[in-house]
Amino acid sequence: MSDMTSIDAVQEMLSGQGYICGRALGTVVFLSLKLGRPLFLEGEAGVGKTEIAKALAAGLDRKLIRLQCYEGLDANSAVYEWNFPAQMVAIRAAEAAGDADRDALTTQLFSDEFLIERPLLEAMRPDERGAPILLIDELDRTDAPFEAFLLEALSDFQVTIPEMGTIKAPEPPIVIITSNRTREVHDALKRRCLYHWVDYPDFDREMDILHARAPEAAESLSREVVAFVQQLRTEDLFKKPGVAETIDWAKCLLALDVITLSPEVIADTLGAILKYQDDIAKLHGSEAKRILDQAKASLDPA
Repeated sequence: MSDMTSIDAVQEMLSGQGYICGRALGTVVFLSLKLGRPLFLEGEAGVGKTEIAKALAAGLDRKLIRLQCYEGLDANSAVYEWNFPAQMVAIRAAEAAGDADRDALTTQLFSDEFLIERPLLEAMRPDERGAPILLIDELDRTDAPFEAFLLEALSDFQVTIPEMGTIKAPEPPIVIITSNRTREVHDALKRRCLYHWVDYPDFDREMDILHARAPEAAESLSREVVAFVQQLRTEDLFKKPGVAETIDWAKCLLALDVITLSPEVIADTLGAILKYQDDIAKLHGSEAKRILDQAKASLDPA
């Protein structure tokens, strides 16, 4: 991280990993690294929130540890578990051997040998490459009690295992928290972080992203793909396509040896950019042609 001395250096590093970001996002990433503050990223699904953690891990050569959040996630599942089957085997082996030293057996059972580390504990461990990247993905899927626990863990960068005591990170991990904003995350947690809303990119940036992630796509096809997706996002859809869908669609079109977009090609490949049947149904018939005509007109206003 020593060479991340400027916003430009951060943007260049991310670009080298195929992640194209604007100045505002580059600035907040730089400040997060410089100040050691967690980075909280909100935005629609598919705009590249998770990818930035992957790009940082690759660019900084750090271990990426991902905590995928879900409804019902609790502290124990995020920190550690005991390997109960292995503990039972050890107990039976001790009984068979006539080992009556219960204190020694208890100490053995609740040791690193039987500890299963989950992401938060793993992120507190030292690593020869430096502090890992801890990605807490889709925090909005969890509930308030887990948020409160996470707030405490991120305040001191330590976790407590009753049988073993408190484990503190020798060097705080680089924390990236993402949310698709299906619900509001509590202000107390946001205040611990630097915040950035990751929006859909404009035409030029999405072209740059597509060049980086699907460089084999011809310029003319890339322009048509990006223009169509940008136009599609203005439609009344249940789920607008993200950058991830733009990249997927371009790769699908390349696999089909498509040279230029047509209503027929769009109809055949809608599943790459739209993930809900109601949205797909809206583009049947003349709708795909209308949007395509508008997209092509935006490329050649004259």
